[in-house]
Amino acid sequence: MQDHSPGVDPYTVRTPRVINARKLLRRRNRDARREFLAEGPQSVREALRAGAVTELFGTAEALGRHAELAAEAERVSTVDDAALAALCDTVQPQGLVAVCGYVDVSLPASPRLAVMLAGISDPGNAGTILRTADAAGAGAVVFPDDTVDPYNGKCVRSAAGSLFHVPVVRGGDPAELLKTLRSAGTRVLAADAYGDTDLHTLADEGGLAAPTTWLFGSEAHGLPPEMAEAADLRVKIPIFGAAESLNLAAAAAICLYTSARAQQG
Repeated sequence: MQDHSPGVDPYTVRTPRVINARKLLRRRNRDARREFLAEGPQSVREALRAGAVTELFGTAEALGRHAELAAEAERVSTVDDAALAALCDTVQPQGLVAVCGYVDVSLPASPRLAVMLAGISDPGNAGTILRTADAAGAGAVVFPDDTVDPYNGKCVRSAAGSLFHVPVVRGGDPAELLKTLRSAGTRVLAADAYGDTDLHTLADEGGLAAPTTWLFGSEAHGLPPEMAEAADLRVKIPIFGAAESLNLAAAAAICLYTSARAQQG
């Protein structure tokens, strides 16, 4: 449904619908309404495919350029540039912002490859790992209570649509979630630069073929000690050059793709 007919002025920052949507930039408002904002054509496209969009805001130029997306949305609201910028937390908005319903689910019964983000506060890293987990075929990505909100704007953008592909579990005590995963028969591996098990050796010995949950911690502080101790193995990625370490997103990609390859034979 198009909210505007030709010749009608677009919504501004003072329009109640824009003001109401802008409140979703704050987590407490997102949680109260179980809605969030997805910015940019790629995120909007995947949100529409998932049936998560309740309203699409866009400038006239962007709606014209992405007419196929506007045609899929139930409600389309044209906004001016200032209103669009008010709905975004990026310096250069891409012209489209969708209001979406929450998509998180309960922990799947027995994912063959799962990821738990423990104590990660950087939304960019979290979103990138979610995107990588999607590409590697993971069956669940868990954002427990001590980790950044998956509906944070930067996390949604960094995931590039993968938030709408992979079962995302939001909230819960990480130790209890880990117990549930382990009871389903998964092996818990902690990515740790100082781990005593080498990733390549583990893969060569067949240690990644079974159902696996990877634990990833903060880039600055690593895994919380209690989570590292709860793992079956602490696994390090071998460094062959002079670099001190890998960043979190790169390390996660190596671990997940190594597991995915092993599980697929």
